[in-house]
Amino acid sequence: MPKDLKGKTAIVTGASRGIGKAIAQTVASLGINLAIAARQEGPLKETAEEIRQKYKVRVLAVPCDVTKFEDLESLVNKTKENFGEIDILINNAGVSSQYPFEKQPFEDFERLVHTNYLGYVRLIRLVINDMIKNQSGAIINMVSGSTLCDPLPRNFLVYSSLKVGLRAFSKGLFWELRDHGIKITSILPGVTDTDLTGKLQEITADTSRLMTTEAIENAVKFALTVPANVCPLEIAVINQQTPWTAPVIPFKQAHPGK
Repeated sequence: MPKDLKGKTAIVTGASRGIGKAIAQTVASLGINLAIAARQEGPLKETAEEIRQKYKVRVLAVPCDVTKFEDLESLVNKTKENFGEIDILINNAGVSSQYPFEKQPFEDFERLVHTNYLGYVRLIRLVINDMIKNQSGAIINMVSGSTLCDPLPRNFLVYSSLKVGLRAFSKGLFWELRDHGIKITSILPGVTDTDLTGKLQEITADTSRLMTTEAIENAVKFALTVPANVCPLEIAVINQQTPWTAPVIPFKQAHPGK
């Protein structure tokens, strides 16, 4: 366990289940205290108690809807009140919506923007000045393996385009903040076996095409434990058979004669 991480404080959003819960457990295994956030208070408190018992770290459970700015402010303020400082921010909360664009409900647009992009940017803005003051910090954004595809996957256009924007924002933020000792890492996971993907029947029917959360947990641990002068800017973690990486244009094509 790296001595410089033990006793530090991390915020993890979307932490009551799935990838977020797995990440929170991994962070706690490094001796880092946690403020975990999610919308549903019951599962969040259960996760907090589970982590306390297993890893013997301090865990603060803060119900939070990342689409609401006042909830994000409350999360930051309560974390600082309980722990003093915020050393690590892991933006993981996310919602998905898969439709052909012409059939996508209008109400999904705002929900996707506020959860998968604006919630990340706002929360970073709320913690970043303290990190600049301390000349240290780590921010990890959960982006998406779908951003590796060009064109973007069908039925994921709004979701994936917001993740493309988040990926670009994260890269730019790294260059702005690197001289302040702050690390910015984007993790680009493939389709993972969680509740978020459970409704994608055509994609998840073959479980060999899904990842478990283990590879993502290892990516987070790597980002947090590299030497101080190293920043993993992006980590793509893709299942060999993930559907998003199928070629858009078939390998075998008919070509015009010379």
